[in-house]
Amino acid sequence: MATLTYLTTTHFDFGALGQLSGELKKAGISKAFIATDAGLVAAGVVGTVIDAIGADIQTTTFDGTPGNPTEEAVKAAFQQYQDEGCDGVIALGGGSSMDLGKAVALLAGSGGPLAQYDPLAGGAKLIKSVAPIIAAPTTAGTGSEVSVGFVIILEDGRKMTFASPLFIPQAAICDPELTMGLPALMTAATGMDAITHCIEAFLTPAVNPPAEGVALDGLWRGWQYLPRAVKDGQDRDARWQMMMCSTEGALAFIKGLGAVHAMSHAAGRIRRLNLHHGTLNAVFLPTVLRFNASVCEEKYVRLRQAMGLAPDADLSTAITEMNAAIGLPSGLAEMGIEESDIPELIEYAQKDLSARSNPRPVSAAEYEAMIREAM
Repeated sequence: MATLTYLTTTHFDFGALGQLSGELKKAGISKAFIATDAGLVAAGVVGTVIDAIGADIQTTTFDGTPGNPTEEAVKAAFQQYQDEGCDGVIALGGGSSMDLGKAVALLAGSGGPLAQYDPLAGGAKLIKSVAPIIAAPTTAGTGSEVSVGFVIILEDGRKMTFASPLFIPQAAICDPELTMGLPALMTAATGMDAITHCIEAFLTPAVNPPAEGVALDGLWRGWQYLPRAVKDGQDRDARWQMMMCSTEGALAFIKGLGAVHAMSHAAGRIRRLNLHHGTLNAVFLPTVLRFNASVCEEKYVRLRQAMGLAPDADLSTAITEMNAAIGLPSGLAEMGIEESDIPELIEYAQKDLSARSNPRPVSAAEYEAMIREAM
């Protein structure tokens, strides 16, 4: 079993769940708030985690995490956290549960409202403290277990990215066993989320060669093993590799992300659709790769190498073909995005934190063109 210290300590391998109790004690957590969703309760995953914790640490479970976590859900969860006298968070699930868990930990340490912590307005300076967080992912996509950020849809309709080193969990428990029951379509969507993280992080102009190396390694793993994981969810090697791709993608995006995420966040806030973030990333990625091509020629050479593509291969075409092969939608219209949604997508994409680190600046007209191209 590998124990990695890069931003945080990550216990990674089949059986890593056995490290959870020790990490909770190390973090000083005596009553843990488990932020999760109803599906994981029904599937028995939450019960397995509670058994692994043992009798020494009390737990209470919040299973009301929405597919795209909202401020309303965070408030309900935080009320339960306070009522139960919790002193730390176990963020258990996919990106939504981990994001909600981080938001609860922020409120526990620094109080509300969430909007005051907007990083684009200097809100990170207002953070006093964050309750201890231990993260255990059950999907291989978001990488939130090792990341500096989380995303919440606020009551005013904004889908806001919060970022601070204080949001990095004290420890990550990455046990691929927890992903073995993931359905094929969710495996595909979360896997493309991880691949997008690797690609966008690598392409951002911030100078961080170690993070770029991590991104390329994660991309190699994801590109090789995602089709296998989708085809056979019981392929243990593929599940291990995809979880490593996911973790590495988030370790890499300490550099930032880009226009793919800016547009995905904008689309993810449309409540009538409740679209999956990873699927949105997969659909937006080809058009953004075409848009960025003129300023990323040297880096595209290295992306092709990591993906095992021919030197003259078109990256956008390769992503489009991968999406089709693993059963993801071919465009936004298929996902329910309508013409009337486009003005708001442009508005919110421009305001998103990820827009700031795209390798090529994007105007409102260029966002509109990319959104229409992705339709």
